[in-house]
Amino acid sequence: MVQLILIRPGCTDYDQQSRIQGTLDIPLSEAGRKEATEAVACLRSFQISALYCAPCSSAEQSAALIAEALKLKAKTIDRLQNVNLGLWQGMLIDEVRRKQPKVYKQWQEHPESVQPPEGEMLANALQRAEETLEKLARKHRSGTIGLIAPEPIASIIRHRLEGGERGDLWRASNGCSRIDVLRLESILVPAGEAPAEASSSAPATNGSSNGAPTTGAAGLVHKPKSRVVFVYRGTVVEGR
Repeated sequence: MVQLILIRPGCTDYDQQSRIQGTLDIPLSEAGRKEATEAVACLRSFQISALYCAPCSSAEQSAALIAEALKLKAKTIDRLQNVNLGLWQGMLIDEVRRKQPKVYKQWQEHPESVQPPEGEMLANALQRAEETLEKLARKHRSGTIGLIAPEPIASIIRHRLEGGERGDLWRASNGCSRIDVLRLESILVPAGEAPAEASSSAPATNGSSNGAPTTGAAGLVHKPKSRVVFVYRGTVVEGR
């Protein structure tokens, strides 16, 4: 079993202004650099053996600061590109709420059904996230790894491993003060073949979030059993 520490990058000027970033490559603000540096004290206790990050400036800069302090070498995963939010990118969240109230509410309640103008569906980002998790599960069979990813793809990763509610993506924010501790428990089996311990359950289906095993694109069966811990500036608060 691998423990995956999911870390949001430090904040950017866009985060502080409540602007939508998506795939825009915005560097860390001074506050964001401070957040990444302060996160090190908390992250030391996890004894992270490998550190990965998304291919954006804020994640890579956060990873560089954390990796240097923990004496690790951060590796960028190109497939972990954030969700392309199209013409929403650069807008204030409140602008979308005022100008497109129906779409704003739909993204709030059922984001998987919304495609931002000239953007992508969440299903595309989910596929990239699944491919990343499958590769990490094959490479690491035990120990603790860190993964730095911005919102909203961080919430997609958390939801894929944990199940349950995805949450309001409008309210999902970056900042190294938010850390999720997840268990990356996976069983490698040939595509279309269920593992023995899952044979008594209903057939696995893609995207299931009811606690049953779920099958990824490459035949990797995920068991969404996880204990989530939210860490805010070094104070641990048990999640659901």
